[in-house]
Amino acid sequence: MTETPSSLASLAQGKSPLHTRKISVTTYPVDGSRVLVEGRLDDERLVPIYRHWDRRPRAEGPVHGLCVRLLVGNYPITILDAEAEMPTVPNPMCVTARESVKRIVGEKIRPGYSERVRDIMGGVAGCTHLTHLVVVMGPAALHGIWTLYAQNPRPAPKSLEEVEGLEYLLNSCHLWTPDGPYVAELKEMIRNLAREEKEHGQGL
Repeated sequence: MTETPSSLASLAQGKSPLHTRKISVTTYPVDGSRVLVEGRLDDERLVPIYRHWDRRPRAEGPVHGLCVRLLVGNYPITILDAEAEMPTVPNPMCVTARESVKRIVGEKIRPGYSERVRDIMGGVAGCTHLTHLVVVMGPAALHGIWTLYAQNPRPAPKSLEEVEGLEYLLNSCHLWTPDGPYVAELKEMIRNLAREEKEHGQGL
């Protein structure tokens, strides 16, 4: 399916950017059931600015450079340990929020994760940017865990209840509704596997 070019994209043509934010999340295997998830957030201001309360200019350059590491594993998928580094911040006092990530140790990465992280780390309880990074890392951690497990074949499910991790996917997007195309595909796969198993059994 080819996506129609955005008419808004033309508004940026020939313009120099003002600011960039780069977020990356990388997952590393620890053992057969745990992964280390490393998230990085980097903000860079690309033009000089003036603070609104005085006329002292501030140069372009890095504004935020944050790193969060989460040890994730078990089932339900759980944050087992957490640490943060804040090497680049706009104010030296920002680093006092670094330990706020420790408060999410023990949290499950399941529906409602983003709201719980914001409640635990957000607002005056921590740093907006650190909280945003941890929220983004949740879904990426699931992909890392699933990729770890998917490296080895597993028994075919005999019902939807046996589809590991389905509770994380249901209602997560418009394709994963209970009556949507992905669940229909799973049901068809389970029916086909059951039929093949029955035919194989009759052939013995």
